[in-house]
Amino acid sequence: MARILLFGASGFLGRAVEAVLAEHFTVVAPSRRECDLVAMDRSRLTAFLRRARPDAVVNCAGRIAGTSAQFVESHTLITAKLIDCVAEVSPGVRLVRIGSAAEYGVVPHGAVAAEADPARPVSDYGISQLAATDLVRLAAASGRVDAVVLRVFNPVGPGSTSGNVLGRAAELLQVALARGDRRIELGLNDSYRDFVDVRDVAEAVLAVLNAGRLPGSIYNVGSGQAVATREAVEMLARHAGFTGRFVDGLRSPTADRSAAVPWMCADISRIADALGWSPRFPLGESLAALWAARSHVTAGSGPPNDVAISARPAPVPPSAPVR
Repeated sequence: MARILLFGASGFLGRAVEAVLAEHFTVVAPSRRECDLVAMDRSRLTAFLRRARPDAVVNCAGRIAGTSAQFVESHTLITAKLIDCVAEVSPGVRLVRIGSAAEYGVVPHGAVAAEADPARPVSDYGISQLAATDLVRLAAASGRVDAVVLRVFNPVGPGSTSGNVLGRAAELLQVALARGDRRIELGLNDSYRDFVDVRDVAEAVLAVLNAGRLPGSIYNVGSGQAVATREAVEMLARHAGFTGRFVDGLRSPTADRSAAVPWMCADISRIADALGWSPRFPLGESLAALWAARSHVTAGSGPPNDVAISARPAPVPPSAPVR
């Protein structure tokens, strides 16, 4: 059975990816203490890769809040080190990087963002992500490594954290319901987002690992539909049984960053054509799973990824498996 080295397995995306990949491969998922990609220099990371002997490397590690320097360390520099080390140890190993829709920057209202479109990020977060993606693209084009970027839009679903608006809304809904509050303060922008279920993201990773030679190195992973953020929050409130109202409140740094991009929607035709991948979970199901997972934790029944593990496995594409 192929061995997949997965970084960032303790995070929101990483947990879902590990759950799906573990059904098909042997997954090696080191903790940050075992392998800190930021702190580890090239020689130590190279030695780690030699010991792990992976058939593929998936990097879900990163951060959504921090300073400019932290974003560059967590996205750009980590990617550069992984490319160098994979190229030295085994250039035939497929390297999969999780990127971000923030790489596109501002998209005209009503338009879809395609991989061939110009990428003009408007935040230090997006710049660091795009720089990392460009490194992967150049390394793949030169043949240094077999590398792919999955440019993930707004992931949602079981295990969502307060780092994104729907995870934060779920956290505030729990508090309000426990206290009997009728109003919730939450900073909401008049934005539209392409929300994609975290379990669908995990299936996209599986599809890339099972694919043979790919025609490109960057693939959007989204739902292909834009939804008003406020509408998504209100939908979550209905799943929670909250009948009060949301009022404008303090905004997080990520909310300020989001305000600069009022519209985002993915063109997912490239990944559909190349891999046969398409999203399975509509937003309503994703929000129901998000709330169910959080309620499960509140009841003391287990960790948030208990629900994520129940994700439907993706069909294996009829192509060569991971080498």
